[in-house]
Order: sequence, then C-alpha cells, then structure tokens
Amino acid sequence: MSAYCDQAPGHEFHGPYHDHEYGFPVDDDDSLFERLILEINQAGLSWLTVLKKRAAFQSAFEGFDIHRVAAYDETQRDRLLSDAGIIRNRLKVDATIHNAQVVQRLQADHGSFKAWLDHHHPLPHADWVKLFKRTFRFTGPEIVNEFLMSTGYLPGAHRDDCPVQARILAAQPPWLTAGNPIADCHS
Repeated sequence: MSAYCDQAPGHEFHGPYHDHEYGFPVDDDDSLFERLILEINQAGLSWLTVLKKRAAFQSAFEGFDIHRVAAYDETQRDRLLSDAGIIRNRLKVDATIHNAQVVQRLQADHGSFKAWLDHHHPLPHADWVKLFKRTFRFTGPEIVNEFLMSTGYLPGAHRDDCPVQARILAAQPPWLTAGNPIADCHS
C-alpha cells in the first residue's frame, strides 16, 4: 500500500479519496453499498477510472440508494447500459441491482448492512471472501479485500507512517477492535 500513500496525496482524484475516505469506518448503508459497487466496477480497470466516473455512478444509481436500486427493472437496466458516464458492463450492472436486493435482505435480517458486517467481524480474509461469494454477486478476493480495507474492516489501507493513518486510528475502525488478532500489532 505504500505506493498509494506516496502517490495519492495531491492527486486530483486519488488525493481526496486517500485523505478522507480510504480506510475510515463507514456507518451509512448507502455509502457501504456505494463502496462495494465501486470496487466491483473497478475489476479489470484502474481505480482512477472508477474515481473519475464516481459522480456519474452516483447520479446513475440515484445516490446509491439501496431501495431504489433494488427496485430497478429492465427499463432501468437498459438506461444504465446506455449511460456512457458509467462502466457499461451488463454483469456489473446486473450484480449491482442483485446486490442491492441482497443488502435489503441483510437489512431485514440484521437491521442494517453495517450490522451484518459487524456480526461477521472479525474474520480472516479468506473467510470474508467465502462469505461474500455466498452472499453477493461479482465478489472475488481482491474486490472483497479492497471493500473491507476501504471501509475499515481490514487493516492495510495506509502505511503506519502515513499522516492519514493516525486519523484512521483515532476513528477506531472495526479492525482495531479488541479480539481481532490483526489489531494486536497496532495496539
């Protein structure tokens, strides 16, 4: 991760994400859903491409409102697949709609998407991957890793000497909680 901590600061797109979002805990379900969908859309592409299209994604998916996206029908799917502002990949669009429906079920069963994540935390990376593959579409090891690091469930978003890391530690991300063997080296 050292390369990101060296290259992102001051960059038009990477800088704000690195300095204010990447690795910080996320409490809002729509924001968690957005992160998952952005990571899915990054598959096979650069993160810079996704960040440049982020505003278009937010508009196309109505602020990543889980309930609205879960209700998308074929007309909405066709609208998304013709939107040049986003990544027009049918598998990724279909996964977004399906995953919104999954998140709705998780909310019904656990109270929130965050509560579902908290319920399973801490898990080793391999177990997180198995859980996500059973639960969601289009989630492989790298997507799961980046989603969990970006939302504070796994460590590693920043080097220990990165100035942002001190702010993340102060925000008490889930990976830093007691009982997590990974957190012991940061306590």
